Amino acid sequence: MLSWLLAMAIYNPWAQLHTSSQGMAEPIGSYSAGCLQGARSLPLQSPYYQILRPSQGRYYGHSDLVQYITALTARAHQQQLPPLLVGDMAMARGGPFLSGHKSHQIGLDVDFWFRFAKPRLSASQLEHPQPLDMVSTNNRTVNKNFGWQQAALLQFAASDSRVDRIFVHPAIKKALCSSSSPDREWLRKIRPWFGHRAHFHVRLRCPANAVDCKPQKPLPVGDGCGAELESWFSGPTEVTQHAKPNPLPTLPARCEQLLD
Repeated sequence: MLSWLLAMAIYNPWAQLHTSSQGMAEPIGSYSAGCLQGARSLPLQSPYYQILRPSQGRYYGHSDLVQYITALTARAHQQQLPPLLVGDMAMARGGPFLSGHKSHQIGLDVDFWFRFAKPRLSASQLEHPQPLDMVSTNNRTVNKNFGWQQAALLQFAASDSRVDRIFVHPAIKKALCSSSSPDREWLRKIRPWFGHRAHFHVRLRCPANAVDCKPQKPLPVGDGCGAELESWFSGPTEVTQHAKPNPLPTLPARCEQLLD
């Protein structure tokens, strides 16, 4: 299996690029079929965060994303939260991953783990991190791991105007909806999506000057805490599948230039 995956990695040219391209930072295409010109790398060392699996080289993003992560982790520190664990961003020139996410291709997506870096993780632990599940075994409620720190972090993350939406497990969205906070506007950006039990996925909106960045559809009105949320609990609450390699999508023609 491993040798087959390595052969597939050779087939994916984006996984072979380890330096960003020149030019102005620009996302090209859609979140699930695109590339990234002029990527910026998130600094590997910070007192406010640690980067998971740094050997994979998935710590690149549009300059807006790097600035967003820097601001969020600093704000979390100011609010007495422990250092954050930063997961996948994008590769050096964006493009599709061999495995894992089908998005994260244009440098506007980032994962944060709900587990904090307290104590800070060793180099070995960063390469082989252990997730902390926030959802009960019934898949309908949060467990004791989800507390005020995780809820506060999500509110901080969603309150930034650059954020388009944030994906969490439906049970986590439900827990946030039951809070008594009078501020409900940020909840609109919190979107239920299975698979996000131990981390949340932040997606920034296309920058105003990014003419070749394809935005998602606008979010529905309201805080998303009514029938829309309940529909996620009306059928199977989680689908477990074996990891499969992602087929390479058809990318915009401009992306071919970044492979040279």
